[in-house]
Amino acid sequence: MKTVAALEARLGDLHQRTRETPLFNPVFQLSLDVSRSLEAGEISLDYLAELVAQLECDGLEARARKLRTLLAPPAAPAPLAGLDEDFDTFRERWERPQLHAVFTAHPTFLLTPDQSRIVAAAAAGSDPVDPASCSSEPPPRRPVTLEHEHREAMAAMARAQDARDAITARLLTEAEARWPGQWRSLRPLPFRFASWVGYDMDGRTDIGWHTSIAFRLQEKAARLARYTQSLAAIDAGHPLLGPLTRAADFAAARAGDFAGDLGDAEALAAAANRLTQPSDDNLLTLTPLIAALEAEARDAASDRAVALLTLAAAMRADGLGMGWIHFRVNAKQLHNAVRRRLGDAQAIDLASKGAIVTLRRMVDEAQPLRTNFAALATESSTAIRQFLAMAQILKHIDADAPIRMLVAECEQPATVLAALYFAKLFGVEGKVDVSPLFETETALEHGGRFLDALLAEPAYRAYARARGRVAVQTGFSDAGRFVGQVPAALAIERLQGRLAEAMAANGLGDIAALVFNTHGESMGRGAHPASLADRLEWPLSPWAKRRFARAGIRLEPEVSFQGGDGYLFFATPELALATLTRIAELRPADADTGAPADPFYHRTDVSLDFYRAVKEHQGDHLASRTYARAVTAFGLGLLNPTGSRVSRRQSDINADREMSLRQIRAIPHNAILQQLGYPVNVIAGIGSAADANREEVAALLADSARGQQILRLVHRANALASIKTVAAYGELFNSAYWASRTYRGTEDHLAGPCAALAEYLVGDDRTGVFRRLASRLRIDALKFHRLLDLLPAPDEDSEAREHVRRRIGVLQALRLALLQHMFLKAVAVPAFSRANDISRRDVVEMVLTLRVDEALAQLRRAFPVRVPGPRDFPLDEPSDYPDGGEEGYGAYERDFMTPIARAHELGLRISTAIANEFGAHG
Repeated sequence: MKTVAALEARLGDLHQRTRETPLFNPVFQLSLDVSRSLEAGEISLDYLAELVAQLECDGLEARARKLRTLLAPPAAPAPLAGLDEDFDTFRERWERPQLHAVFTAHPTFLLTPDQSRIVAAAAAGSDPVDPASCSSEPPPRRPVTLEHEHREAMAAMARAQDARDAITARLLTEAEARWPGQWRSLRPLPFRFASWVGYDMDGRTDIGWHTSIAFRLQEKAARLARYTQSLAAIDAGHPLLGPLTRAADFAAARAGDFAGDLGDAEALAAAANRLTQPSDDNLLTLTPLIAALEAEARDAASDRAVALLTLAAAMRADGLGMGWIHFRVNAKQLHNAVRRRLGDAQAIDLASKGAIVTLRRMVDEAQPLRTNFAALATESSTAIRQFLAMAQILKHIDADAPIRMLVAECEQPATVLAALYFAKLFGVEGKVDVSPLFETETALEHGGRFLDALLAEPAYRAYARARGRVAVQTGFSDAGRFVGQVPAALAIERLQGRLAEAMAANGLGDIAALVFNTHGESMGRGAHPASLADRLEWPLSPWAKRRFARAGIRLEPEVSFQGGDGYLFFATPELALATLTRIAELRPADADTGAPADPFYHRTDVSLDFYRAVKEHQGDHLASRTYARAVTAFGLGLLNPTGSRVSRRQSDINADREMSLRQIRAIPHNAILQQLGYPVNVIAGIGSAADANREEVAALLADSARGQQILRLVHRANALASIKTVAAYGELFNSAYWASRTYRGTEDHLAGPCAALAEYLVGDDRTGVFRRLASRLRIDALKFHRLLDLLPAPDEDSEAREHVRRRIGVLQALRLALLQHMFLKAVAVPAFSRANDISRRDVVEMVLTLRVDEALAQLRRAFPVRVPGPRDFPLDEPSDYPDGGEEGYGAYERDFMTPIARAHELGLRISTAIANEFGAHG
């Protein structure tokens, strides 16, 4: 068993034994086989590193293949202009965005930059990943900083801009061929781009106000430089090149000012004054330049006119930045801020009618206040600081581009009114779109009533009409973990339908609905893996789109491309163009009102009961201490750090045992489920929900487009899932396993460590927890498979599917063997004196919960490789003592600390390979 192929074959043989012994666990048995070879010295960690490198390559190829399949072009791409449509219809479709794409940076930067390049190159071409690119000794991972995230976001947006230019030019060229007398009046706007990287304050306090200002100035400088390059390519002597170049230089210089140290009042004043003093080089609007380019295009030759109109279209789409920007705060931050303005009414319940009356009056009576950078620098409230930053951006950086204000955990209309009050107080209400986020179970459950109440507010209706849109955000992060992926999708589409109804009922049918779906980048966060069409329709279904269309409401769909995973769609010019071309061909903003009715929405006697039952099943898991303990059994130790935002709140060693799921953010929660082998929040509950009415549910799912989409998602997750793997992790903490491992005298050299582990774990609850969870999952899975027996088999290559399952099984077995190696080493470390309230037992528990870096830090304090000696002191007087040398604990480092560190590093590389097989970064 010294090759990946041999391990896969052994795992296949072991699986056959489950026919004789149903409780036999092939994955854990394979891990024991590997562990015995490792502890006997037959193989080494270096050799396992070679196997891991091969499996890493397989994972990178799997991810590249998934991306290549999603973006595969049709055999004969259809023209963007329909054969039977007139110019006005064509203009109406393409002068509004088919999609708003938001480049966010939640912690999903799992792949290193080198790995991302490998995947992108393979996905953009036809050759598989070169095994030589996967090293058994890769360089150490670098921490993911906010600056890195911003650089990556801007690079992805730049390639997206180039791809959009190509599509804009294609639209203009098609229009020229079809409507030669009208095409020059076309103003294409097929896509808008935005980012919240550096502007998202929800759940973090590490982003200073000056960071947001510096980023926005950097983005302005970069975009102006790109406009300049595009214009120079059209005409190297164009008269607008001078103003654009000077404006880009000015913005770059000011970005440098705000990226520096502004802790000193004089430094802040100098930077602010250089930005705010009137200057012809500080370009604040592109309107005159756009008008000049379009006027020139009216009489230019066709090729030049297409190029000029393409550049003007880019300017209209992006403004003075790489795209629009999204600030984000939490509802509690807004509540804390507005209470400061309530005076004697600070104690008022913001959910009460009295609060609504008070806030309504405050919005009506608010008079804009002048602000400057000193006000911004001295403001302590996060929410108010965001509004002050918006005011400075609109006054001194870009006066044209609107700014989104996303409000997380927004569950009452008073929160939105508080945001409107601050927008008016600081003079930005005409450029800021306040967008409540519906993501929690409460928000989804009561979101319809929230929308009815909000859109009935005169102040909000007047604001929305002035802005020309109602903006909302729906997300799968918390919804996916606290409701489940399938119930979340169904609840979200129902909420979207309620939005269409509320807009129509309140006389807002003549403005746009901007619906931002932050569906994430994996099946664990809501992004559908089966096709690009499913990926777009899963969070904004055809049924929901038809609700808006039938109400006459113009829909502006918006989706997120999150972190390293989402940016892969734009990692090369070829991928970026393929991504936007496929989206343009799918036309996500359009709705087919003539499509046949989907029975899923008419047989509500079946579908609604199905939804409620799945949601209840997911809720039972979330309320269960068994599920919470299993998910948190290793803390976040199975995961690589994948972003600049912390993934969990701090806790001490004892608190790990009682860790709440709410202490772990949504992305790592979903990532842990995949690492444990079973995406509970995707699969669980489907079988149980159908069990009492299986034939009718099966018939409905088979006849419904939405039902088929649900099944495609669940099939993809189930194809990678393994309940045996979930159970295998529990056996690591089984005292009886460790007590019995050396019982027959086969591993006498491990007798001491195994006995120590057996004694340490005799009261540990994790074995029982994982067994109970596996039992619950198995019961539900049996019901799920009975449902599948009534449905058509999925269109898949069963042999390829089984090969992927074997590969994931080998990865899991190797990691289980590495964990056993770490546990054995940890309990074999000699006792050391207690220091700083950390004992040897604490260190063992740290290793068992994979707080490995902390454990190693304590061990290296207790056993330093070199201790101070007389040679370290420049004394004149000689000494014969100590006479035994000055050696420290080098052997302990070699025999214990280094193997634990190496095994943990290999385990984290396995985590990346497993995530790649799932096609997920979180």
